[in-house]
Amino acid sequence: MILKYLPLFSLLFVKSAIAQTAPPANTVAIKQALNKMQVLGSVLYIAAHPDDENTNLLAYLAQEKHYRTGYLSLTRGDGGQNLIGNEQSELLGLIRTQELLAARRVDGAEQFFTRANDFGFSKNPEETLKIWDREKILGDVVWVIRKFRPDIMITRFPTTGEGGHGHHTSSAILAQEAFAAAADPKRFPEQLKYVQPWQAKRLLWNTFNFGGTNLTAPDQFKIDVGVYNPLLGKNIGEIAAESRSNHRSQGFGTARQRGQYFEYFKTILGDAPKTDLMDGVDVTWNRVKGSEGISAAIADIKKNFDDEHPERSVKNELKLLGMIQKLSKAYWRDEKDGELKDLIVACSGLWFEAYSFAPTYALGDTIRVKAQMIGRHPLVVSSNINAGGYATMSTISTHGFLLESNQMENRSSSRGTTPYAKNLSQPYWLAAPHGIGMYTLPNDTLVGNPENPDAPKVIFTLGFGMDTGLFKIKVDRKLVYKFTDPAKGEIYQPVEITPPITANIAGKNYIYTLQMNKPQTVQVNLKAFVDGNGSVSLKPVQGWKISPAKIDFTGKKKGDEWVAEFQVSPLDGRPKNDVVTAVAEINGQTSSLGFMRIKYDHIPNITLFPPAEAKLVNIDLLVKGKKIGYINGAGDQVADALKQVGFDVVMLTEDEVLHGNLSSYDAIVAGVRAYNVNPRMVVMQPKLLEYVNAGGTYLVQYNTYNNLVTNQIGPYPFKVVNQRVTDESAPVNYVLPNSPLLNYPNKITQDDMKDWVQERGLYFAASIDPKYQTPFEMNDPGEKANNGSLIYTDYGKGRFVYTSLDFFRELPAGVPGAYRLFINLLARPK
Repeated sequence: MILKYLPLFSLLFVKSAIAQTAPPANTVAIKQALNKMQVLGSVLYIAAHPDDENTNLLAYLAQEKHYRTGYLSLTRGDGGQNLIGNEQSELLGLIRTQELLAARRVDGAEQFFTRANDFGFSKNPEETLKIWDREKILGDVVWVIRKFRPDIMITRFPTTGEGGHGHHTSSAILAQEAFAAAADPKRFPEQLKYVQPWQAKRLLWNTFNFGGTNLTAPDQFKIDVGVYNPLLGKNIGEIAAESRSNHRSQGFGTARQRGQYFEYFKTILGDAPKTDLMDGVDVTWNRVKGSEGISAAIADIKKNFDDEHPERSVKNELKLLGMIQKLSKAYWRDEKDGELKDLIVACSGLWFEAYSFAPTYALGDTIRVKAQMIGRHPLVVSSNINAGGYATMSTISTHGFLLESNQMENRSSSRGTTPYAKNLSQPYWLAAPHGIGMYTLPNDTLVGNPENPDAPKVIFTLGFGMDTGLFKIKVDRKLVYKFTDPAKGEIYQPVEITPPITANIAGKNYIYTLQMNKPQTVQVNLKAFVDGNGSVSLKPVQGWKISPAKIDFTGKKKGDEWVAEFQVSPLDGRPKNDVVTAVAEINGQTSSLGFMRIKYDHIPNITLFPPAEAKLVNIDLLVKGKKIGYINGAGDQVADALKQVGFDVVMLTEDEVLHGNLSSYDAIVAGVRAYNVNPRMVVMQPKLLEYVNAGGTYLVQYNTYNNLVTNQIGPYPFKVVNQRVTDESAPVNYVLPNSPLLNYPNKITQDDMKDWVQERGLYFAASIDPKYQTPFEMNDPGEKANNGSLIYTDYGKGRFVYTSLDFFRELPAGVPGAYRLFINLLARPK
C-alpha cells in the first residue's frame, strides 16, 4: 500500500475541545514525542480548584522538560460564579471540568479530580475538611498518587493559610499527608488490589507573588520557566497564557508572556533540590530493569529522522516497540508503550476515526458505527476494527484489509452485529444524589477521572509488514457524532446515550402565596428517544392537589417533543416546601429523569439527566408592584424567580435605559456583577440615578471589587471589598428593626434567615457614606460583626439599594425568606 505524508496541526496547539478525534501529527508534534520517549520522570501538581494551577509551570514541565505532568484539582469549581452563563453549582462544575481539559490539551499536562465538592468559599481548613470528610478525600489523593506515581509533588498553596481560602489550605494539608500515606501499605489498604504503594522523592510548595502577597524569596530554589522553545516557536509563557485563557467561565483570558520568568519553591518534605527539580531522580531508561539498548535505539531514530519522510522511521520504531513490549510489565513500560504507538501512527501518516450514524441513542438501542481510515505513506498496513466502551464488543470489520494508497476506506457495522447502548452518558459523579461536601461515586476506582472512562470507543488493530512477519498494534478512537455546519464546517460532538423518554419540569420552583392560593400550571416537557405509547404523571405529594392524575399518549416517534400540563395547588393555607417528581413511561419503561444539554462554542456539548423534579413552595408572601426592569450581569436566574411570583419582568437593553420611559417600572434590578462585566453600565449610570431621583427603586446585586467600570455605583460613596459571610446559618442581627426594608410589605423575622444555601453573602460594602442605612449585621464565627451585606438610601423621591446577599443562589433554591426579603427590597410605599 502506498501512503502519503499527513500535514496536520500539532497536538500541542489544539484549541477546540470539539476538534477531530485523531491526534494531529506534524513534524513538530513528532519530534516532541521523540524527545519525550527518552524522559521517564513525572510531576503531580496539586491545588483545590480550576484556575488554581500554574500553567506556566505545567507547560514548562510537560513541553520543555517532557515529564509526564498532571494537575490534581480537588474540586471541579462548582461553588464559583459564572461569567458566561447562568449555570451554577454542579452545572458550573461540568463547564469548568471541560475548560480544564481544554487547558490541558494546550499545555500538555493531564487532569485529575477527587470527589470533593466545591461548596463555596471557606475561610479556614477546619471547616473545609469537616465538610469534605477529611479521610475520604485524603484517600482520593492517595489513590491518584498511587496510580500516577509522581517522582515530584508540588502544591500551589501553603498549609499556613496565605492562600486565603479554606479549600486552598486544605489542598496543601492533604497533599502533605498523602505524601507519606501513599507509601504506607497500612493506609487505605483496600486500594492495593489495584495499585501499589508509592513514595514520591519530594514535596515542594510553588511559592507565589500575586494578589498583593509576595511569598517568594531570593534564597528559595528557583527555575526559569520563561524559556523559548525553537521547535514550538513559542515561549512557555505564550503556551501558558493560551492554556489559562480556556477558563472562560471565570473571565481568565490572559496576555501571552515572553521572556525570562522564574518560579520559586520551598521544600516541604523530602530532600531539597539543589540544581534541578528532579535532583536524585533518574529520569532515563536506566530506571527500568532490562531496558538496555532502548535509549540508544531512540537516539538512533532521532538522529536519522527525516523531516520530509517521517514514515522512514516507522520500521525502527516498530523494532523499538518490540523491545519495550519484551520488558516486564510495569509502570514506565506501559506508559512508553502507549506513547510509542501514537508516534508510530503519526509517522505512518495514518488517519482514522469512527462515528455514530445518529447523535443520540436510547438505552438498549443498537449503535450503528462508521469507521474511516486512510494511509498516505508508502507502508503496507492492514486493519480490523472493533467497537467497545459503553457498547458491547462488536466487530465492524471481520477481516483484515489493506489500505490502498491515499484511498479512503469506509467500514460500517452491520445491523446484526452492532453494539448496544448500555450506560447513560451521565457524568459519573452526578449519577447519584450527593451531600454538600462530596459527590457519591458508584465505584471508588473512578476517582481521578475527569470524564466517564467507559465512553464509547472504537479499537483499530493495525498490521505492519516487517521482515519477521506482521507486527500488530491496537489504537482506539473515541466514538463521536460528526456533522457539517454551513457556517463552521465539520463539528464533532460526544455521542449521547439517553433514557427511552425524558421529562423536564419547566420551572425549577413553583412559588405560591398564602394570600393567592390558586392553582398553577406545572408544565412537563417530554422527549421520546424511542417510538412508542405511554403516559406521564406527577407523583402524589401530601398536602397538594394534582390534576389530572395521569396523561396518556400514543404514536410517539423517536425525537418527538411535546408538553403535558398539570394543575397543582396547595390543599391548605400553611407554609410548606415540597418536591414534586415527574414520572414518564413508554413501552413499559419508566423514567424520572430530565434531559439537559449545556452548549458553548469553546467546549464540547455536555449532556446530563437531572432528576425530573421541581420545588413546590407555599410562602406567606405579599407582593407589591407589577413591572420590573432587569439589566443582565454575569448571568443569574433572579429574573425567572421574579416571574414566578407574578412580576412582569422586562430585560432592559442599553437603548431602553437611555431612551425609554423608565418611569413605567416599579423597580429596576441590576444582575450580579453587572458593573464588572458590562462596560456600558458607566454610560447608563446617570440615567439610572435620574430614575431613582424621580421616584424609582434601583436594586444593585453584588459585584466584585476588581474591574469595576465605575467606582460610583450608588448616589453616595461606598467601596466593594473582599469580605463575606460564608456560614449560611450565621446569625443575623436586625440593627434597624423598624426599617421599611424589614417591614413592607412583609415582616422579616429570624425565620426568614433559615435554610439559606452555601453562604449569606459575598463582596460586602465598606467605607459606607453616612447617608446609607445598614439594617443588618452578620458575621462568621470568631469574626467581628459586619454591616455591609445590605445598604440603602433615599435619593430624591426614590430609593437606591445595594446588596451583597447572595439572592442569585437563594431564589433559584426556593428559599422562602429570601423571596420575602427580596420583594421588600423592590417595594416602596407610595
